[in-house]
Amino acid sequence: MTPLKSLAFVLAIAGSAAPALAADAPAYGYRTQTYERAVVSSHSKDPAYVRPYSGVLPVCHDPSVHSRIASSFAAREREYWHSGLVLSSAFYHPVELGYRSWGHSFIPRRFCEATTATNDGVTRKVYWLVAEKQGAFSTAPGIDWCVTGLDRNFAYAPDCKMAQP
Repeated sequence: MTPLKSLAFVLAIAGSAAPALAADAPAYGYRTQTYERAVVSSHSKDPAYVRPYSGVLPVCHDPSVHSRIASSFAAREREYWHSGLVLSSAFYHPVELGYRSWGHSFIPRRFCEATTATNDGVTRKVYWLVAEKQGAFSTAPGIDWCVTGLDRNFAYAPDCKMAQP
């Protein structure tokens, strides 16, 4: 018998014995339970399905979001990249790219885009997302942002695409 045929023989024997061995295997503390269709469909009482989100998020033209992005950008450029670049707090033509684009089962997010200028005179696109309860102590909205051409660590590469829906 060739080695290939003997390997096939061993695998055939093991495959035919697997269902019999599985029936005798211990459950290791796990219990399986079947549920009726009515129980499965009434998942609203199950705490795992409770979504503690309202979906109320700041709009794309909210000046407080713009100033928060500008101050965060300035701090990052100053402290990490040792650069003097600063964003203008004036964001032009803010546009909503998506709201809850990933579905209602996920944390509510609003994706936005605007144009602004840096103090070196270059006009750049800014992309940001506002996520509900992702800020300080899970109470304030969290803001992730990306400025095209200045994503130096490629966190949202390529060209800020990962900061978009």
